[in-house]
Amino acid sequence: MTDTTLENQPAGYVPPKVWSPKTSYGGQFASINSPTSGARFERELPVGKHPLQLYSQGTPNGQKITILLEELLAAGQTDAEYDAWLIDIFKGEQFGSGFVEINPNSKIPALVDRSTDPAISVFESGSILVYLAERFGAFLPTECRARTKTLNWLMWQMGTAPFVGGGLGHFFAYAPLKIEYAIDRYAMEVKRQLHVLDTHLATNEFLAGDEYTIADMAVWPWQPGSLFGVYGTHEFLAVQEYTNLMRWYKAIGARPAVERGRRVNRTNGAPGEFLLERHDAKDFDTLTK
Repeated sequence: MTDTTLENQPAGYVPPKVWSPKTSYGGQFASINSPTSGARFERELPVGKHPLQLYSQGTPNGQKITILLEELLAAGQTDAEYDAWLIDIFKGEQFGSGFVEINPNSKIPALVDRSTDPAISVFESGSILVYLAERFGAFLPTECRARTKTLNWLMWQMGTAPFVGGGLGHFFAYAPLKIEYAIDRYAMEVKRQLHVLDTHLATNEFLAGDEYTIADMAVWPWQPGSLFGVYGTHEFLAVQEYTNLMRWYKAIGARPAVERGRRVNRTNGAPGEFLLERHDAKDFDTLTK
């Protein structure tokens, strides 16, 4: 039998035939994670004055939606006015009965469109982006080739960044111990993704070509300044070496609607810089950089 004392982490660990949860895993999310789904407590969701009700937090996935909504408003789509309610995932608020009713997966963001009868609930950030883009006829091309390019990059983001980028962030910043193998494994794949983007953007202004779309809005919050800033991995990943990606990232970040959208439902950062909730465009007037 192979000696696993030094080879495995923790020393001597061998996976059991049938997995079962432990009483405590340590780390920042130990008290929140569970192998079962469903509501853990009763709590109704608040409802504001606008037809679009967003329940979210300003994580990369949450920022996608508020950026799109602010872009729609900037483009003159007045019906895109929205209420953005904070669901603090660090406090487990995503497990309240009201939120679970509109998203059984208990993940932010989730959207309720009350302009229809009955109201429509939409969850998964990619689904919300497509729903809103189609509802307002903006930022998702209708021509087949351009639409397909947009959806290619949207699905690329949905299928890679949260797991790989989030995986690196977890083991780099949140895990109760530093595991070299796990960090190296995720760093390798994140670097590959950065190279994919950098190579593509060498010959394209935006992800789908010459047109700014929901694909850019989906990928942007997961890239250098946002996600890696939160995890503190800028230097570790040498993100500045991806010059085409950085050109695109800075250009998107300079858009006023993006600057507004990235602030909504944020709980981290300097006091007065972010909006815990957003119910009117005037709410941004209360912010000070």
